[in-house]
Amino acid sequence: MRSDLAGRTILVTGAARGIGAQLARQATARGARVALVGLEPDLLRRLAADLDAHWYECDVTDQAAVDAAVASTVDRFGGIDVVVANAGIANLGTVALGRVDALVRTVEVNLCGAIRTVSAALPHVTAARGHVLIVSSAAAFTAMPGMAAYCASKAGVEQFANVLRLETRRHGVTVGTAHPIWIDTDLVRDIRADLASFRATLRRLPRPLSTVVPVDRCAAALLRGVERRSRKVYVPRSLAVVQALRSLVLSGPVDALVTRLGGRTLVDQMEDEVRGLGRSFGRSSVEERP
Repeated sequence: MRSDLAGRTILVTGAARGIGAQLARQATARGARVALVGLEPDLLRRLAADLDAHWYECDVTDQAAVDAAVASTVDRFGGIDVVVANAGIANLGTVALGRVDALVRTVEVNLCGAIRTVSAALPHVTAARGHVLIVSSAAAFTAMPGMAAYCASKAGVEQFANVLRLETRRHGVTVGTAHPIWIDTDLVRDIRADLASFRATLRRLPRPLSTVVPVDRCAAALLRGVERRSRKVYVPRSLAVVQALRSLVLSGPVDALVTRLGGRTLVDQMEDEVRGLGRSFGRSSVEERP
């Protein structure tokens, strides 16, 4: 696969909003042909019209729907050079308080959705000797109360990509993971609006763990990673140091510091706030819609 994007076909999941939508805009501006995959048909349709892109409504936890999205993309463009497995959600609340189906749904979308997407598209990416970019998170190597399923799923995404890289290298396919910190998307804005405990924690965390990155900057970093066929993409780049020090980040003293960031314990405050919300996902999430 050429290192430039012009004429390349990129399939992006979670493309209706946030990182996926912004990445699609930037990729199209650089000459790529883009397939938008997601759950919000009105948003996908409008974005596709703006970009002259292909779109397909798809729940990434439904293998038949994922297979159909991939087949539709191949019918439109003749193949797939790059897959960006970006679809992701984050439930609200602790394990003790949260609904088990919300915890499981987070893992199903973030981890199983990436597995389903990559597996369906891999024969086409292999034929193109292309690139797979799976969006993990800084949550893969950090821990924060209220994010058990999210952290577990993103750590799983990273390990899935690590093994996939070894398996596909002989075919000329490269595999990368992206590790963004907080990105200014609807998902993060919803959490900040819903939880005062989260806002307080963010103010107290050291950089880069407290950084909120504009979505266009994140999308640009991911596209650079695709062009360079990068193994790791950190947003911001200083997160590479945090991952290198993950044994310290996940140590007992840091655990104690994180859970005492508030006047009361962070967990108590968060659980009270989530009880008051009466829902398991942010307002913008399709998981909260009938």
